[in-house]
Amino acid sequence: MRVMKWSMIALAVAAGTSQLAIASSQDESKGFIEDSKLNVKTRMLYFSRDFRNNPHDEKSRVEETGLGFLGTYESGFTQGTVGVGIDAIGMLGLKLDSGKGRAGTGLFPTGSDGRSQDDYSKGGGAVKFRVSDTVLKVGDQFTALPVFATDDSRLLPEIAQGALITSNEIKGLTLHAGRFTSLTAQAETNRDSLHLKEADVVGGTYAFTDSLSTSLYYSKVEDYWRKYYANINWALPISDKQGLVFDFNIYDTKSDGAALYKAFDGDKLDNRAFSLSGAYNIGAHTFTVAYQKVTGDGDYGYGVDGGGTIFLANSIARSDFNAEDEKSWQARYDLNFAEYGIPGLTFMTRYVRGTGANVAGTDNGKEWERDVDIKYVLQEGPAKDLSFRVRQATYRSSDGVYYGSSSIDELRLIVEYPLSIL
Repeated sequence: MRVMKWSMIALAVAAGTSQLAIASSQDESKGFIEDSKLNVKTRMLYFSRDFRNNPHDEKSRVEETGLGFLGTYESGFTQGTVGVGIDAIGMLGLKLDSGKGRAGTGLFPTGSDGRSQDDYSKGGGAVKFRVSDTVLKVGDQFTALPVFATDDSRLLPEIAQGALITSNEIKGLTLHAGRFTSLTAQAETNRDSLHLKEADVVGGTYAFTDSLSTSLYYSKVEDYWRKYYANINWALPISDKQGLVFDFNIYDTKSDGAALYKAFDGDKLDNRAFSLSGAYNIGAHTFTVAYQKVTGDGDYGYGVDGGGTIFLANSIARSDFNAEDEKSWQARYDLNFAEYGIPGLTFMTRYVRGTGANVAGTDNGKEWERDVDIKYVLQEGPAKDLSFRVRQATYRSSDGVYYGSSSIDELRLIVEYPLSIL
């Protein structure tokens, strides 16, 4: 489940527009060791979800706390025409607080007795090759493509296994092509925990100007679906402290092969899902409105191709508002306290309402969600970049649109500390 994707697109555009020098990245390589990076991120997460109106024979509340460590090593590339390097990932999750009656938050693997494991670990490595400004990476990796994106919404992120080519040979253009054969889920250690057979992806992002970019991607997930994705992102400066940003996203999905993911009524998927958002920024304040709609047969399906593969405006903390025939509106407000002398402190709140969802039991399902997010990042001192975050979500639906749930109150308290060692 994802929120606004503008930051992802901006990163892709930045990668595409950074190749301004005549020399390529490989020409400027300092060496395997000299360009190495070693980072460790520590995350403590308290996660509480109250289902409120669940029947008495079902669990009404889950609540757990965990401590996660994510270590990543990225070597530089050897010098020469073809540079060679390696990447490594190591992760450890520790249970700090839980109980059989409160397990099930998705923070930890769950045993046959219904209890969360005390600890779990996972990791992997990849070999990479670079020619000029094109990199081939084979092995374990994180991805952030709109048709194949690993999720990082719990204690430890998903890891994808496969091969990905990223090319920045042309100014403003970033191209991707890859094949992935398995995914390790966030709270699992099994490499094939999401039952992915094979996913082929291709596409890219092109920046026409500093303020206008487009993306186009295609994917085929064996026995699940094929997807097309397109995006247009346009930033319109008004003055030094005012600006507008418009963002349009659309997916076209059809079932493939055995069609293992189907609509609630058993039909194969054949749908379009789009969102259009507009944000107005003035000083410390940003006001956003968004509209999203799903048409055709079935909801917008994702997950086997990564838990982050939903670059739609109304995919927020709890619900995605992506049911068959559903229409949804969002109103959002962001405040950056740096304008008031408190750099590092940010506040966000939003409200989304969906109607017309075609789900089991009704063809006019309704749902709404209200989110509040407060984050503070230390700007200096020995604990620089240490962050504290509070995320609260309230979800209601008289029709159980979100996986049959009618009422959910969710709270996350997150403390993160990224440490750069090399």
